[in-house]
Formats: sequence, C-alpha cells, structure tokens
Amino acid sequence: MDFKDVIKKLDKMLSQPLPGREGQISMAPKPVDEKRFSEYQPVNPRRGAVLMLFYPGEHDTLVPFIKRPSYDGVHGGQVSFPGGKWEEEDHDLSQTALRETEEEIGVRQNNVNLLGKLSDLYIPPSNFLVSPYIGFVEEKPMFVPDPFEVDRIISCPVDLLTDLNIRKEGEIAVCDQMKLNAPYFDIEKEMVWGATAMMLGEFMFLWENY
Repeated sequence: MDFKDVIKKLDKMLSQPLPGREGQISMAPKPVDEKRFSEYQPVNPRRGAVLMLFYPGEHDTLVPFIKRPSYDGVHGGQVSFPGGKWEEEDHDLSQTALRETEEEIGVRQNNVNLLGKLSDLYIPPSNFLVSPYIGFVEEKPMFVPDPFEVDRIISCPVDLLTDLNIRKEGEIAVCDQMKLNAPYFDIEKEMVWGATAMMLGEFMFLWENY
C-alpha cells in the first residue's frame, strides 16, 4: 500500500474513538485474563511505552518489529515493537517510546512524526502498563540494532500485516516450560503473540472499520 495513503488512513483512524478491550481481546491468550484491560486499575504498575513505526519501502509501507534475545525472563525471545520502561528524564510516555526506539534500533527521535496512540494495555506477568504510540518517518531508516536488546529486526509490510491469513492460533511455550493456547500473527515464521498481538488486534480493528 502506498506510503502516503497509509499515513492518511492512520490519521483518520486515530481520530476515531479507540475500541480498547473490543479490539484487544481478539488476540488475547486463553483463558482471557480480564486484569489486562484498560478499565482495570493495577496497583503501582511500572509504566512503559512502545512505538509502532511506519516507513516507506521501495514499493510498500513497512513496520519494524524486534525479536528480543533469549534470556530467563517473561519476555525473553519474544517479538515486540521497540520500546521499554519510563525513565525519570522522560517528560511523558511518548518520549519513552521515542527514546527507547532510538536506543534499540537507531531511529533518531527527531525524525519521527507521532500521529497518536492506541489504548494502554496492562501486562500482568511483568506488572507493566504499556502505552502504544503510532508514528512514521519520511524515509527508510538506517537501522542500528542494540545487540544487547535486539536479536533481529523484522520489517513487515503493511499489506502482510492486514492479511487475515497470518492470524492463527496455537500452543505457545512460555517460561518454565509452561504452555498456553493463544492467537498470534505469523510474521516471517515468528509467532507474534501476547501484548504485542493484542495491540495489533486493536490496530486492526481500527484499520478494518475506518
């Protein structure tokens, strides 16, 4: 899809009321943990933010995901948007999303145009309340992944992201050999599930309805 057309559509989408739970729940792991949703107020959650970044390719529009290195933690080896926890020097959570994106994949903060945000999402295993922001850059970035934070960058065309055939459901192994059943996006043979999939679920709800 043409980059300018994508940005126009994003701008229109984000001017609409956010669906929140209605969009997120379509990609929530089973059984659904109602504590995740925005109406739930967790006690003293850690705050964080991520960035869904759009940029032009040669013939399409792309969004970068990052695969975390494998480690003993709740998010080790998972695919997500660039982002991380709020720091005291961040004037707000949009600054957190921009700073973390620059640190993790090398996209300069000043080059990113923010369009808006999706609904906050609570992540019970790590006690994070995450704000997902949406933005774009005018030119394809020169990615510089942080080797300690990023195992690989996956650039996904928007046309693939909106393809219903990549939305699947299956058994997913998580920490401590636990397994659960969850919907996921099949992107470059990676299972994009959990909070990232739920954010994408809300995004796709808006994309398909506006």
